[in-house]
Amino acid sequence: MKDFRQLRVWEKAHQLALAIYKISSWFPKEELYGLTSQIRRASMSVPTNIAEGCGRGTDAEFAHFLQIAMGSACETEYEWLLCLELGFVLPDEYKNMQEVLEEVKRMLATLLKTVRQDRRMLIAES
Repeated sequence: MKDFRQLRVWEKAHQLALAIYKISSWFPKEELYGLTSQIRRASMSVPTNIAEGCGRGTDAEFAHFLQIAMGSACETEYEWLLCLELGFVLPDEYKNMQEVLEEVKRMLATLLKTVRQDRRMLIAES
C-alpha cells in the first residue's frame, strides 16, 4: 500500500479539482446538474482514482486505476474546452487550467510507464 499524499501527481490533480470546483461555482445556475456537475465529477475522479489505486495490492491494479485517472483527465480536458466555447471561462483562465491539465496528464503517463516497467522487470526476474 502506497501513501497517495506522497505522489506529486496526486497533489497536482487535487489542486486541479479544487480549482475546478471554485471556478465552476460561477457557472450559470441552469448548468448545476449539467456541465457544472459533470466537470466537477470528472476532475475529482483524477485524484480519487490515484488514491484508490494506491490502496490496491498490486502494481497491476495500481496501473489500472492510473489509466482510469488518465481517462478522467481527458474528460476534464474536453469539458474545460466546452466551458471556454460556451463563454463560462475567460481565455486566460482556460489557458492556465489547460496547462495544469496537460501537466497532470504528462505526470500520469510517466508514472504509469514506470509502474508498468517495474512490473515487467519483476516478472522477468522470476
